[in-house]
Amino acid sequence: MSVERRRGRQRRVYTVLLGMSLLLMLYMLRIAWLQFAPAAPAMASRASTQLKAESVAQRERELVLDTGRGDFYDANGLAITGETYKALAVFPLQQRARTNIPKELAKLAGVLGVREVALGDWMRGLKEPAFWRSAEERLPHKLTEHQLRQIDKLHVNGVRVLPYRNRYPEAFDPKHVIGYTSQHPELLRSDYSERLEDKTMKLTDQTGGSGLERSLDELLQGVGATSVSYFTNGADEPLHGLDLRVTGPDNPYYPLRITTTLSLPIQNKLEQYIDKNGLKEGAVVVLDAVTGDIVSMISRPKLVVSRIGVSGTDTANHAIRAAVPGSIFKLVTEAAALEAGMTSEGESFYCGGSYGRYGLHCWKRGGHGTLTLQEALADSCNVAFATIAERLSARQLTIAADQLGLARQVGWASERAFQPLGKPLKQLQDEEAGTVFSRIPAVRDGGQLAQTGIGQRDVRMSPLQAANLMVTLLHQGVVQEPRLVSEIRYGNGQLLAKLPRQLAPAPYGQISLHTAQTLLRGMEAVVAYGTGSSINEGRWRVAGKSGTAQVTRGGQERINHWFVGYGPVQSPRYAVAVLAENRTPGLSNKATVLFRGVMDILAADEG
Repeated sequence: MSVERRRGRQRRVYTVLLGMSLLLMLYMLRIAWLQFAPAAPAMASRASTQLKAESVAQRERELVLDTGRGDFYDANGLAITGETYKALAVFPLQQRARTNIPKELAKLAGVLGVREVALGDWMRGLKEPAFWRSAEERLPHKLTEHQLRQIDKLHVNGVRVLPYRNRYPEAFDPKHVIGYTSQHPELLRSDYSERLEDKTMKLTDQTGGSGLERSLDELLQGVGATSVSYFTNGADEPLHGLDLRVTGPDNPYYPLRITTTLSLPIQNKLEQYIDKNGLKEGAVVVLDAVTGDIVSMISRPKLVVSRIGVSGTDTANHAIRAAVPGSIFKLVTEAAALEAGMTSEGESFYCGGSYGRYGLHCWKRGGHGTLTLQEALADSCNVAFATIAERLSARQLTIAADQLGLARQVGWASERAFQPLGKPLKQLQDEEAGTVFSRIPAVRDGGQLAQTGIGQRDVRMSPLQAANLMVTLLHQGVVQEPRLVSEIRYGNGQLLAKLPRQLAPAPYGQISLHTAQTLLRGMEAVVAYGTGSSINEGRWRVAGKSGTAQVTRGGQERINHWFVGYGPVQSPRYAVAVLAENRTPGLSNKATVLFRGVMDILAADEG
């Protein structure tokens, strides 16, 4: 090939490449003009707007259907958390892109029972996908079978019937003992910093706020949410053909299943009963008298998950919060005196109504006269028990309380690291230990001993501890650790961990069999002819101890009403503690009445 021909060919190639470069530059300038140049009103035509919109990448609208969080079940496999139902999901779209069929939106509004204008306004205001709910509803509206059939006939873009996973079923109230979840960025930062860094969690994710939701949060979190995506272009118009895409973790082991010791039917029946009978503030605890397991745990005021912190609700679990116990602490005083040999069943006491010092009086005007030890417990005589308490030392009272599982946490806890978590586990993480003495003076203080002996002054006890005290006495002084969770399983049913029953012995040993039996006989006398005689008629013969404690609330004198006991006496099945807090002075013991009703419900459940 000659040099001239070679040069001619190079010029042609150069010309073609230059032309292509100029054409590419023109395209780039045009795109830049459309993107950045300000348009005059006359230029803002529908065509130019559409060109700009098409230059924006398609959008993926995502709606979470199920967080993937593990669920709780009662001892018989009934679900305490988690229900799935059909709801109407709506994705943000331009209103003109909703439907090409006239009156479809009007028909949809009619099916939902709302005005078309209201439905349209709500749809236009959406920035993110959402489930439909009426103004009166806290949760997405649960579609009826009739509504599902009607909606299935409609064709509205960006509107779909999808399964919604509701954490706390509306069929019954949320349980304090289970707790609640909420958005809590600070907790997430402290507990899940690594997952936040690797983007497997977001600060907007839910975390356990209390109860078992908090104690087991790391296990409950699961491995990811199930969500649905709806694809639109930059103008919020549907990309036909892509439609919906459901994504979620493909892991048969999650979410986990947590089996509790609770009986959901009993829990719900007792909640209905105490609400109907006016327990506004307090708690009810039911333990299995044989195993010590928690069968029911109720706290009031109610836990309202959608109104956390609102007046009239309470996230605190009063069943594990320590309160002034009043006369039920006389069981401890008697146990300490019997163990120390400071009294006996045959001893007599005289009560004239006034103790004669420390400003202490018996609750019965004029006194009880002469009583035996059993009669003093049955009639809850302050004078007799102040007398006994002054014979004891602070240490003897403290040791007796410890031997009976008081003034310390007694809920189930692992001594070593719980393998699935890699750290110790407390099932009742917020449990308060309570106290006998907040401070023991260097010099013996008779007034402090006398007031402590009748359950006042610094004495604090939780309803859980009070119910467990009954179990301890029924087990001849052996202290149980009340258990709330019995096992944890993977999503496919495979066992992850068993949480066996455990004992909680005191370092001082346990009370004697004789002391335990003496206290049990004394509690039978309470109901037979003492302060609990008003409840000696019922489905079961029961035994127990009443308590009335003086407290101060907001500068005003108030009363805590207690009743703790067990039944049936001949073959104990349940141990129960009832606390009615913040009561007006002078009212009859509300807890005693409620205890009888609780026992009758338990008896009926046993058949």
